[in-house]
Amino acid sequence: MARKLDSQGRLDDAARAGWLYYVAGRTQDEIAAAMGISRQSAQRLVSLAVAERLIKVRLDHPIAVCLEYAAALREKFKLKHVEVVPSDPGGTSSTVGIAEAGAAEIERWLKRSEPIVLAIGTGRTLKAAVDQLPAIECPQHRVVSLTGNIGPDGSAAYYNVIFSMADAIKARHYPMPLPVLVSSAEERELLHAQALVRSTLDVSAQADVTFVGVGEMGIEAPLCLDGFLEKDEMMALMKRGAAGEICGWVFDGDGKLLQDAVNDRVASAPIPPRDASSVIGIAKGKRKYEAIKAAVTGHQINGLITDEATAEFLLKD
Repeated sequence: MARKLDSQGRLDDAARAGWLYYVAGRTQDEIAAAMGISRQSAQRLVSLAVAERLIKVRLDHPIAVCLEYAAALREKFKLKHVEVVPSDPGGTSSTVGIAEAGAAEIERWLKRSEPIVLAIGTGRTLKAAVDQLPAIECPQHRVVSLTGNIGPDGSAAYYNVIFSMADAIKARHYPMPLPVLVSSAEERELLHAQALVRSTLDVSAQADVTFVGVGEMGIEAPLCLDGFLEKDEMMALMKRGAAGEICGWVFDGDGKLLQDAVNDRVASAPIPPRDASSVIGIAKGKRKYEAIKAAVTGHQINGLITDEATAEFLLKD
């Protein structure tokens, strides 16, 4: 007899079916028999488990072309770490694939026994990566936010990452209690002089590894959508050669930070020194092509997690 399930009960069944399929290696016929349902119902539950992200899948088998692209990017841009994931030609997500790869790399660092400082930016891609992390006990590590966690109106920034990490990662966390941009350089200096902010800045400068998103320029860019810059300010930046931004720091097509009034207002910590640490950008997509290219060309980052299509663009020159 067909069972009537509420939404939570259906998710419970989906989780059970997903576990049986992906972890226990059972066939859909076996799942149907074990759960007392039809094969079609078992198939739908397994699909629901994936759609609701109850199951997080990682591909362990490297794909040859991705390895070749990674090696070529590492050589061309003198990068410390490169990972290229397959592209989904019909996909529209800006995070699928690289979020999972980013989570795996973050996890590798957090599983180190020796104490490290891990710095983190903010944004949609990093949030998606952090959401993939399993629970990890690593009290020997410190996790620090490079970017302010407060929106322009004083509310918590929607895509803040450090608090999401704190839900899963048992380590000391250092949030940045500031917005990404403040009203003036003078206000930034005043805020950075506060003891709580100063301690976070000091920890961030010691980062062994840093994970950041790479933001594009344009009126649809995160800095505009999240309310930190007005459209006319963004257009003026682009006229002055702005190509991308990391943690609010705006750089030109050569990857050099703009000498600009907007950068004078950035309250984020400086990007940790690339000669002494790994700074890994996680980004892909046509909208970000020029920003990513500028970031690796100018060594704003010395590591990259991206997809095949983006790698092809970066290598075609």
